[in-house]
Amino acid sequence: MGGRALVNQGGEALEPDGNYVGSAEGGQSMSDPEGRTLPSSNELADDRTKLALTRTRLAHDRTLMAWVRTSTSLISFGFTIYKFFQALRDSQPPVRTHALGPRGFALVLMAAGVGGLLLALIQYRHDMRQLFRTYPAYGPSERSVAPIVAVVVTGIGVLAFVAVFLRL
Repeated sequence: MGGRALVNQGGEALEPDGNYVGSAEGGQSMSDPEGRTLPSSNELADDRTKLALTRTRLAHDRTLMAWVRTSTSLISFGFTIYKFFQALRDSQPPVRTHALGPRGFALVLMAAGVGGLLLALIQYRHDMRQLFRTYPAYGPSERSVAPIVAVVVTGIGVLAFVAVFLRL
């Protein structure tokens, strides 16, 4: 038996060339030829589960940040439309208004941005609770900045909406 023995997923020790060396019964750890303890299949599975939970949490964070980016665009575009046409209206004589003028369109865009972000926050919170309720042994993860950013952008969006609604 030459070289370093490896443990496969079934807990069997194999030579680098694939020859069977032995078995680690009951999730017990084995040693390689240099005397280092190899992790058991249970320990490897636990590590993979922790990594999977981290990847899932980060995927939820990325999704929430995508909603923040989209909502910020909607809110700022709506506010810009309102301010642009307000300045245009102030510099020209009065013009006949339409059913949904620039102010109404701006309010719709801003409401869509704030509403979408609020729904994304609710979904994020639900998903995080469900994730850690399903895997309680892995405990709560470290706090993410994504929901804090989402709450701040939602607050700014609400303030901008109120400013346009009240014609400030």
